[in-house]
Amino acid sequence: MIRTLLSLCCLLAGCCLLAQDAYEITVNIDGYTEDQLFLANNLMDKQYLVDTVYRNEAGSFVFRSDTSALPEGIYLVVLAPDNNYFQMLVSSAEDQVFTLSTSTDNLGKVAAESSKENASFYAYLDFLGEQQKLSTPIREQLQQEGLAEADKQDLIAKMEAFDEKVKAKQMALVKEHPNSMIGAIVKANLPMPPPDFPEIENPEEKNVKQWRWLQQHYFDNIDLSTDRLLRTPFLFERINYYVDKLQIQHPDTVIKAIDFVLEKMDPQSELYKYYVAHFANKAAASKIVGMDAVYVHMVDKYYLSGNAYWIDEEQLAKMKEDADKTRPLLIGKKAPNITATTRQGEPVQLYDLTSEFTILYFWRYDCGACKKSTPHMKTLYEKWKDRGLEIFAVCVKQEKEIGNCWEYVEEQGVTDWLHTSDKYMRYYRDYAVEQTPSIFVLDKNKEIISKRLSAEQLDDFLTNYVEMQEKNSGNDAGR
Repeated sequence: MIRTLLSLCCLLAGCCLLAQDAYEITVNIDGYTEDQLFLANNLMDKQYLVDTVYRNEAGSFVFRSDTSALPEGIYLVVLAPDNNYFQMLVSSAEDQVFTLSTSTDNLGKVAAESSKENASFYAYLDFLGEQQKLSTPIREQLQQEGLAEADKQDLIAKMEAFDEKVKAKQMALVKEHPNSMIGAIVKANLPMPPPDFPEIENPEEKNVKQWRWLQQHYFDNIDLSTDRLLRTPFLFERINYYVDKLQIQHPDTVIKAIDFVLEKMDPQSELYKYYVAHFANKAAASKIVGMDAVYVHMVDKYYLSGNAYWIDEEQLAKMKEDADKTRPLLIGKKAPNITATTRQGEPVQLYDLTSEFTILYFWRYDCGACKKSTPHMKTLYEKWKDRGLEIFAVCVKQEKEIGNCWEYVEEQGVTDWLHTSDKYMRYYRDYAVEQTPSIFVLDKNKEIISKRLSAEQLDDFLTNYVEMQEKNSGNDAGR
């Protein structure tokens, strides 16, 4: 589906600074009877409408601007009414006046006139299509059952020959067109297999070594110093793969990976602006526990530092407010102290507890999710109380309703927990309690070791946490 370009969150309006030049792209399509034709481009993980034109008297469609060139990228010429399309390259401003000709019978077969980039691009696509056509029967034979080993090896050798032919073509394109758009695209999609490291015999150690190598060399063939790959259909997936799949999904590791990517980009480029916004938005929306640290890092390093010069003051102030609210509650931080009042009217502070673990539990008696959590919390406490677990429960209700909290506590038989309230409702400020139940897990030093878990997840978390602590302690003792 082709959609109109919408402003992305955290990007300033009009961030696309086009060169003061021009483009004129004439398209002829035999067999196409509609009067409209559309031009779209790839941007991040979507496609956006760029231009719409009508058939002229000569029967052609002409996309034209006398004031600005198109940004480089892989564009789509989209046909009505079914959004069938074929691709074309847009490269430097000097190569944006050309003619493309194709037919509805075979949109994949396009002839380019006055565009060396597109001529090379379509020749390459034709080559790949021909190799695919020739290799398909061999691939199908390989999938047959009962093949003799000799026949199987012969077919594999033939497939490898096709692969080598494609690789040779790709390397030749990169070598012959080192500064071209087609060269950059082909190079960016070259395979990057890690070395075999034959000196390492242990398979696990070898896998780790290859993984680390790939992390360091993943972008060797991908030029992030310019905007030319921003509007391609593959870059977004490639960058996300590096951050999401090649890294351990721990906040510190993800932060390091994001910085590694952004450091390769020009801070004045569109590429940089879009990916700074992408990583910030992604972290803000993440449901993974602890990833709010990534959001805080993005705000601090890329927005509050002044690097994100495209953002307006109002939006920047809102991001700062969110980051400031989140920063004290990051995993690893010492939890803010709470001064509350017990059921008996006595003052108590969170830091008064000397338990091995503390579950800080914000709840309401009339909250459906809290009612579902109660039996799980009750079971958890019974299992872990002899192992040093305390529950510091705070009923987030106004003073006049607190009596209902205590009635619920009695009805559910959970009077053993430390139940409190705060008529000043300071937990909204200190713990950003926006929904209930809201759970924080603290260690004996009152540092946050997890948060925003459900009551059902607490037992598994504590079990795994204790096992990990014991394992690390054993490893330290053995050194």
